[in-house]
Amino acid sequence: MRRNSKRSKALPQTFFDRKTLVVARELLGKHLVRKRKGKTHAYMITEVEAYDGHKDKASHAFRGRTKRTEIMFGEPGHMYVYFTYGMHWLFNIVTGKKDYPAAILIRGVEGITGPARLTRALRITGVENGKKLGKISGVWIEDRGVASRKIDISRTPRIGVPYAKEWAQKPYRFVLKKK
Repeated sequence: MRRNSKRSKALPQTFFDRKTLVVARELLGKHLVRKRKGKTHAYMITEVEAYDGHKDKASHAFRGRTKRTEIMFGEPGHMYVYFTYGMHWLFNIVTGKKDYPAAILIRGVEGITGPARLTRALRITGVENGKKLGKISGVWIEDRGVASRKIDISRTPRIGVPYAKEWAQKPYRFVLKKK
């Protein structure tokens, strides 16, 4: 990784309005920012997992539009936060074109590994579901000048989706290698 001298800035919605696998890779090294109760904390994103389109058997949208997945079919740059296993919130960012269901699960940030630990630490819950990333919602992504090179990134199969058969083996998980 390398830092450049650019000042930090919130990523625009257009950053997320691109192919999901491109956005997933480029999220590594960006910062997830959470403002809550007057305090702002930023964490470098180190691990993500992509869910891409109608045919992706690991995606919630594979079975079509439902009340739960409607957000995945919406505008890019919105949060898709869902409850799983009756106890954990998981945080995703909608990507790609409207009506094309795609999202990226934020699996880890510097100092916090695991998507459930992440949402618990940042106090992200269903309240954020459907909201647009930004200072108004209290959750946004910033570019703080950290550039990751291809060599700094591992691509692996996704975790915890064996039911998706061949789609479970797709290298849709991106991890920033430790130096």
